[in-house]
Amino acid sequence: MANRAYNFNAGPAALPLEVLQKVQEQFVDFENSGMSLMEMSHRGAIYEKVHFEAEALLRELLSIPEGYKVLFVQGGASTQFAMIPMNLLRPGTTAAFVATGSWATKAIQEAKLFGEIAIAASSEADSYKRIPAIGELNYASDAAYLHLTSNETIEGTQWAEFPDTGDVTLIGDMSSDILCRPVDVSKFGVIYAGAQKNLGPSGVTIVIIREDLISKPSAPVPTMLRFDTHAKADSLYNTPPTFAIYMMNEVLKWIKANGGAAGMEARNSEKAGLIYDAIDGSNGFYRGFAEAGSRSLMNVTFTLANEELEKKFVKESEANGFVGLKGHRSVGGLRASIYNAVPVESVKALVEFMRDFQSRNG
Repeated sequence: MANRAYNFNAGPAALPLEVLQKVQEQFVDFENSGMSLMEMSHRGAIYEKVHFEAEALLRELLSIPEGYKVLFVQGGASTQFAMIPMNLLRPGTTAAFVATGSWATKAIQEAKLFGEIAIAASSEADSYKRIPAIGELNYASDAAYLHLTSNETIEGTQWAEFPDTGDVTLIGDMSSDILCRPVDVSKFGVIYAGAQKNLGPSGVTIVIIREDLISKPSAPVPTMLRFDTHAKADSLYNTPPTFAIYMMNEVLKWIKANGGAAGMEARNSEKAGLIYDAIDGSNGFYRGFAEAGSRSLMNVTFTLANEELEKKFVKESEANGFVGLKGHRSVGGLRASIYNAVPVESVKALVEFMRDFQSRNG
């Protein structure tokens, strides 16, 4: 298809072209119903089939074990920052957090509204350029839970492996790297993720929660912010974001057809490797922000010698069809977000542009 941008947006982000084209074909008349899926009742058989197929695919692709509920909710990961402590942080207990950057910090700030928190480890002293080693984690054996952010989109860092927390519930915000690689779900009590980076459009948030954690909160919590509300109703307590769930279902089918989580990991490792090689082979013209051992497969962050050169890079890249390469305003620099749906061809084009830009400005 002509005129497709090289989309490196941080989120909402690239979607698979074949999914967009399939949805376009079905948009006005879904499965010969005479209606768009967006016009249908969420209680009807046609939508319910899509709803439960999406859940089944997510269970299959993530190898979710028995004893876990999959919930489709709204409000993004930012709402989960509050829902988690509202439902799981009980009086007299403390929630532990690993402070790895911007998104972990937001989760920490929100949890403070509901109870006591402790910092199990932090890389703030290193400008959040690294993920703390598992051996650095220090938290109480009776902590309510340990919360980590698996991938920091702004700083471009990612956990390479996850801790085994024993009797302490591990909670993972995987908004920006869910299904970018296989994950052992059984290590976690809760995994949550906004869909708009790796799984679909914005509007739906996935919560994978161990069933023993779904109970009546100890303090009054609004009905819509209780996990048990959504679990009892199979995420159909109120009108779910039907179109976003349908789109996610189509993306999950695409992931399955392209090798599942392992296929995505191979694809993402290739893409990330191309850009990191261009950075490391630039003789310092490009400088990676994250430490080598903490580099993200999803968000490649880097800087140039000065801000003027970075502005020139962004301006010229935009003129050449590249979108979303300006770094987040809080850290500056440049960032290429290379989520599952970003084609390797886009990454190769970016690397070519980077080398050309260096030859003209180095």
